[in-house]
Amino acid sequence: QFVQQWPPTNCRVRIKQPCSNPRPLQYFTIHGLWPSNYSNPTKPSNCNGSKFEANKLSPEMRTKLKKSWPDVESGNDTKFWAGEWNKHGKCPEQTLNQMQYFERSFAMWKSYNITEILKNASIVPSATQTWKYSDIVSPIKAVTKTTPLLRCKYDLSHPNKPQLLHEVV
Repeated sequence: QFVQQWPPTNCRVRIKQPCSNPRPLQYFTIHGLWPSNYSNPTKPSNCNGSKFEANKLSPEMRTKLKKSWPDVESGNDTKFWAGEWNKHGKCPEQTLNQMQYFERSFAMWKSYNITEILKNASIVPSATQTWKYSDIVSPIKAVTKTTPLLRCKYDLSHPNKPQLLHEVV
């Protein structure tokens, strides 16, 4: 599963501690690439395999990941990448080594640019406009040729507690 997150929702619904950036990025970023042969997002995870090694990421890859896969919550990108690799990435390590895992994630982010797909369908962030689940799924499915799963979170700070798009899987 390739999961992208919408930073403004991620930051808005955080209860314990606000995000480090007061104005989060206005484009979908990578949350993770998880083994696709499971429906429970916690399995498989924490598999045996090589621990994350930051020095295995080339300077060019680091630059790409800082844009596509930033830690929008605390700003500690390397810690976020390490967490995702150690929890999910090393599970299919016989298929993808650490560098390939991050290269594949970045390539998928470029190929499946959810921000652009939605923008081309006139679906853009708005404080007043709302969309149905199918309004969002339809253009993504047309481009990716697969039906995405949308994950939403309730905005508990709003009196009506609307659902905000959080992740596209």
